[in-house]
Amino acid sequence: MPSVSSTASKMTVGKTLKKTTYDIATTGMAIALIEVCKVVLMGLPNIELTSFWIIMFTLFFGWKILLVIPAFILIEGCMFGFGIWWVMYLYAWPLLALLTWLFRKQKHIWFWAVLSGFYGLFFGAMCAIPYVVNGALNGGIRSGLYAGFTWWVAGIPYDLMHCVGNFVLMLVLYKPVKAAFSYLKKWQ
Repeated sequence: MPSVSSTASKMTVGKTLKKTTYDIATTGMAIALIEVCKVVLMGLPNIELTSFWIIMFTLFFGWKILLVIPAFILIEGCMFGFGIWWVMYLYAWPLLALLTWLFRKQKHIWFWAVLSGFYGLFFGAMCAIPYVVNGALNGGIRSGLYAGFTWWVAGIPYDLMHCVGNFVLMLVLYKPVKAAFSYLKKWQ
């Protein structure tokens, strides 16, 4: 006859295995959803759902976003090449997850729409950093600052589109996706 402690141990292992399987499945689905949305919207200038999904997955799946973002970044590099643009992803998307986690107690849709919009607006400035470094390594700090600044300024119209797109997408999708995630959490 099995002892109480061995039965409890088997129940814990079963729950852990079920939880691990669920975590693997949700992580894979999150990565796939981000990638599919990115490819589908690729033809639109700076209109993307990556920011939206990273915010939502951070809010509802917490630390598991730390599994999603590196896999997403790696897949992007494998699909489109590991150019200087890819370096930006190494800090830009984790930064969005960190900002979301810091403000995770916020429940108002307008807060998330404004955060997402501002993130889109400043995305180009954040992404100028590798150009500053590359320019500085190849021609000195002055050359690097010039390269980063001109790259950022040239992209401001796209940053404005990114801002508006992120803001509107968050306003439209936040409530239905939040409701769907709340429903899914019941199955956890």
